[in-house]
Amino acid sequence: MATATGLEFEKPIAELEKQIDELKKMAGDRQLSVAEEIAPLEQKLVDLREEVYRNLTPFQRVQVARNNKRPFTADYIRLAFTDFIELRGDRAFRDDPAIMGGWARLDDDTVMVIGHQRGRDTKEQLKRNFGMPHPEGYRKALRLMKLAEKFHVPVVTFIDTQGAWAGLGAEERGQSEAIARNLYEMSQLQVPIVATVVGEGGSGGALALGVADRVLMMENAVYSVISVEGCAAILWKDAKSPEIREKAAAALRITAPELLELKVIDEVVPEPRGGAHADHQAAATALQGVLCRHLEELRKMRPEKLVRRRRQKFLRLGQWAE
Repeated sequence: MATATGLEFEKPIAELEKQIDELKKMAGDRQLSVAEEIAPLEQKLVDLREEVYRNLTPFQRVQVARNNKRPFTADYIRLAFTDFIELRGDRAFRDDPAIMGGWARLDDDTVMVIGHQRGRDTKEQLKRNFGMPHPEGYRKALRLMKLAEKFHVPVVTFIDTQGAWAGLGAEERGQSEAIARNLYEMSQLQVPIVATVVGEGGSGGALALGVADRVLMMENAVYSVISVEGCAAILWKDAKSPEIREKAAAALRITAPELLELKVIDEVVPEPRGGAHADHQAAATALQGVLCRHLEELRKMRPEKLVRRRRQKFLRLGQWAE
């Protein structure tokens, strides 16, 4: 099955995948065995994926992170967790499908899992508001976090949004207050929190699920205070030029290895060859192992120590001169 995303730099991968698929189809139609012919092509495909993804530029990683073939929160829940029970609504206005969450079991331990949810086709994208939450989405997330705290259960969050929805209705219902409230409450939540940036983590809309004891990133995810296009428009008055967008992406330092070096995140989770979209199960399995390891470490800490270390972690971020 083809896994290339249709991005410009993946065209050689897509062409080779098409060639392999055509050979398999022809062999099936004629009841022929072409295993010997296909084997070297499949090995070439593996090597090509590895080479392409080893040399991605910062803006190419942005393109990968945004791609709708990557696994979303719902996919990670289905593949890495069991016994998921979705909980809906903020008990004040309505349910926001851009954020999903509920009880689940991770390696036989109960957790509260919460994450941004985007859509793959137009219908689902509209339903999920392109993964851009309204304030009721963040209030739902906070309700679930407080519920987890009540039952002494860890919180696992998945970050995958361009940012919070900036529409008139969202502003009227207190978007900035909802995000600020999440930041404040997460900073003092008395249970372990592990956040993972699985796609694009944009601005406060991402940070509202990101004040965690451990912040992880998938290898080809990005995490930034502003979109690449927004940065390019503000600094260079040009949000469309590929060269300027590449310049902005490099200046923002938004890739996982760079953020690990800056100590904004705690660990980079390796993706399968060709990116997480090439093998959802392998990506989920890799993340599952890392989540279990971090939660096991965090469970050993007393609540007051968790809160103290979490606050210190975020107070240390950034550089300044007096």
